[in-house]
Amino acid sequence: MKRVFIIVVWLGVALLGAAAFGKIAFDRGEPLNATWFVVAAVCCYLVAYRLYSAFVAAKVLALDDTRATPCERYDDGRDFVPTNKWVLFGHHFAAIAGPGPLVGPTLAAQFGYLPGTLWLIAGAAFAGCVQDFVILFCSIRRDGKSLGQMAREEVSERGGFIAQLAVLAIMIILLAVVGLVIVNALKSSPWATFTLAMTIPIALLLGLYLRFVRPGRVLEASVIGVALVLFVVVAGQWVADSPSWARAFTLSGVALAFAIIAYGFAASALPVWLLLAPRDYLSAFIKAGAIFSLAVGILFVRPHVLMPPLTRFIDGAGPVFAGRIFPFCFITIACGAISGFHSLISSGTTPKMILRESHARFIGYGAMLLESFVGVMAMVAACAMPPGVYFAINSPPSIVGSAGNAAAATISGWGYPLQAQTMTDLAHKVGEITLWNRAGGAPSLAVGMAQIFSGTIGGERLLSIWYHFAIMFEALFILTVLDAGTRVGRFMVQDLGGRVWKPFGRTGWMPGILLSSATIVALWGFFLYQGVVDPLGGINSLWPLFGISNQLLGAVALVVATTILMKMGRLRWIWVTLLPMAWLVTITMTASYQKIFHANSRIGFLAYANALAAQIAGGKVPAEKIAETQRLIFNQRLDAAVTGVLAAMILVLIVEALAQWYSILTRRKEAVLRESPYIATRWAAGYSGSAHGDD
Repeated sequence: MKRVFIIVVWLGVALLGAAAFGKIAFDRGEPLNATWFVVAAVCCYLVAYRLYSAFVAAKVLALDDTRATPCERYDDGRDFVPTNKWVLFGHHFAAIAGPGPLVGPTLAAQFGYLPGTLWLIAGAAFAGCVQDFVILFCSIRRDGKSLGQMAREEVSERGGFIAQLAVLAIMIILLAVVGLVIVNALKSSPWATFTLAMTIPIALLLGLYLRFVRPGRVLEASVIGVALVLFVVVAGQWVADSPSWARAFTLSGVALAFAIIAYGFAASALPVWLLLAPRDYLSAFIKAGAIFSLAVGILFVRPHVLMPPLTRFIDGAGPVFAGRIFPFCFITIACGAISGFHSLISSGTTPKMILRESHARFIGYGAMLLESFVGVMAMVAACAMPPGVYFAINSPPSIVGSAGNAAAATISGWGYPLQAQTMTDLAHKVGEITLWNRAGGAPSLAVGMAQIFSGTIGGERLLSIWYHFAIMFEALFILTVLDAGTRVGRFMVQDLGGRVWKPFGRTGWMPGILLSSATIVALWGFFLYQGVVDPLGGINSLWPLFGISNQLLGAVALVVATTILMKMGRLRWIWVTLLPMAWLVTITMTASYQKIFHANSRIGFLAYANALAAQIAGGKVPAEKIAETQRLIFNQRLDAAVTGVLAAMILVLIVEALAQWYSILTRRKEAVLRESPYIATRWAAGYSGSAHGDD
């Protein structure tokens, strides 16, 4: 009877999700209520976790809790640290959930709400979650080895080495731009700067509390930590209202850059239990709390989605970014559906701290579902505002014209009515000077979130507070990517250095830790500094590469995962990773080709560089602008070269993998699996540990 009841309940959840999806996909009458998005997402996630992730865990991976995990075998108190699964879930979610699921869906909303929402939910369930889960499992079975190391051992020495170089290059650029986004978010914002700065000593306090004062009392420490974080969020407004304190926390771009560089070094070099894990755990509370509060706000306020399901810009002439739905919707959304960066965390810090293999399902698959939910909420927040306002905030002046009546007339001409006074009034309500042409996704998302929150608590009089809270929340999302990414980068540097000098590759050797931390921080810190002092060039010009680079990393991860499953004899289930891999390779290679060679100067790097060169040759560029234009030409050509090199590196890995698969399938070569030997765990199923167990 109980089994019948459970089946009926899950069938009801599935039917409710299908009905909500149908409403989103086919409703063409009155404006769609945003509640349907929350219902569709939650129901689909519940079914995917209950059924699909359980299938992957049992049939594809065959998780085994009798095996000792790396943190049990190599517990060193620094990188390999047995960690409560809830704390580790918080660390993992905070580490993977960066700007992508917030900004990507917001930008992709220019196509309408339908394509992005469908990809966010389906892409996460069948691609992103699978990638994170499988790579985490593979790394656990290989003593916490990195993605590059696994590619070298399981695919081929040559292909793996090229993959390692590609991954490290992408990581350096990614971290530099993540740092630059943080700098731009914190500049002239003492509230956000103070709040983020205070999360560091709170994390140190939490780490020491769990390690020495009250070992194992995770719930107790969580209450203290969250209370302190909420206090500093409120205190941030007091700091902003105090002239002397506001001056102290209003830092220049260069000062913020060096502060972030110093923090990145500390997060990489200090023991993981002291700073990284507790700070990410606390950040996860703020992140998850804000997102779930946004979902509750949507259910309470029941705002209408004013953006149409498909806009006129599906033809590729969008003002936010140029390009058709395929492939640019998928490239732009990136992290909310599948993110190659996640595979670096799943083969970096997390596998070195996980207590049991069964936790990989909850942490790997579950955390990605939560990130996808972040993306859906971002999509709703962007689409709940009038389309005219959305395009006014996100469109550059070169497309819509200068702010004011001219821009409003251009946007109205697209079929999205807008009055210039509307933007003036909105900017005043959120406490900003102007909201015109604030491209990048973050400001429009903050406006959308603030409108939903203020509809729940405080009304329009608190709109400015909610707006600045949303800005701080976005910056908090981004910082956790930088600290975890830097530590993963340190592992990569040590692994590559260990090929030249073996002691350097030992993760527990302090001189190697300090030198590799300094190396990775110096590499991305150099580009961060250049981006801060030269905002027109340098790292900013590489921003269009990030969506492509991130998805290329995802392709690498799925190639490695497919190879390992094949060697494990899981040919019957190989489609679980092979199908998303084929889809991702198709997307990334199409996008790479178009970004390099497309004739439209708004899409193709070379076309834009040639157009600028023609303007100089035709005497259409003022003398004082020639140097700047030449720099832009160089940056566009550099973008094209970097895209081509990265795509070529991934193609080499794919060719190496195909050769490996052919040899295995034709039995020309014995399939050698590089798993660590089986060692039975000393921990009973109910193990709680002296410091890090399951409360």
